[in-house]
Amino acid sequence: MTVGVVFRPQQPPEDLQAVVRAVDGAGVPELWLWEDCFLEGGLTTATAALAWSTRVRVGIGLLPVPLRNPALAAMEIATIARLFPDRFVPAIGHGVLDWMRQVGARVASPMTLLREHAVAVRELLDGARVDVDGRYVHLDGVALDWPPAARPPLLVGARGEKTVRLAGAVADGVLLDSVTGPDVVRRGRALVDDGRQSAGRAGRAQVTVYTELDPREPAATLTRQVDERVAVLIDAGADTVVLQATDEEPDPMPLVEALAASGLL
Repeated sequence: MTVGVVFRPQQPPEDLQAVVRAVDGAGVPELWLWEDCFLEGGLTTATAALAWSTRVRVGIGLLPVPLRNPALAAMEIATIARLFPDRFVPAIGHGVLDWMRQVGARVASPMTLLREHAVAVRELLDGARVDVDGRYVHLDGVALDWPPAARPPLLVGARGEKTVRLAGAVADGVLLDSVTGPDVVRRGRALVDDGRQSAGRAGRAQVTVYTELDPREPAATLTRQVDERVAVLIDAGADTVVLQATDEEPDPMPLVEALAASGLL
């Protein structure tokens, strides 16, 4: 079982260092970031967060695949993974389709793009020389000069059943967003495992979930909610539960304090 908190990009980037230090000091294992248009870049904030700590694991949920060529995505992920071994967890996904349209990057088949992109990035991070001429991804003998010594787990952020199943087939697991109850986790676990098995991939898929709690609750109440929510979601099949604050009050500091006061660390 692993727990973490989200630094939402509704907070300005200059607030990130204080949050990293609080997460580090409290002993919270993971800090997760978003890359929403048009707020903060996920890779830049992840690199800064990793540099400000010596032990916190940093995840990005998620990097929209229409915004990056897979070769560039693999180069960036590999660089961060080499600089901070075993401390970086990237997740990729469709992105918000209206935003992708707004920047001229929306495609006719987001599922095809996500499949092609994920496979290419995974193979590049594994050190392979990649030749692919797909519908959207075209790589001609591309290989990384500096692949990571060990590929970081590559997750796919998903909500729909087809995308959750695809996460098992092409990636190392799934990131489920806006989870409030165990049924979503049970269904997600079943789908991602089915996708992995159908693709003939070995090993157990990682299931990471974001779950929202109101940080304005009294401290004792919030701590109890944290204990209960994490226990329920882990029992339903989650491997990692990441707490996020609300749109109205995005500051994660009360959640960090609640985790520190809980019996989970």
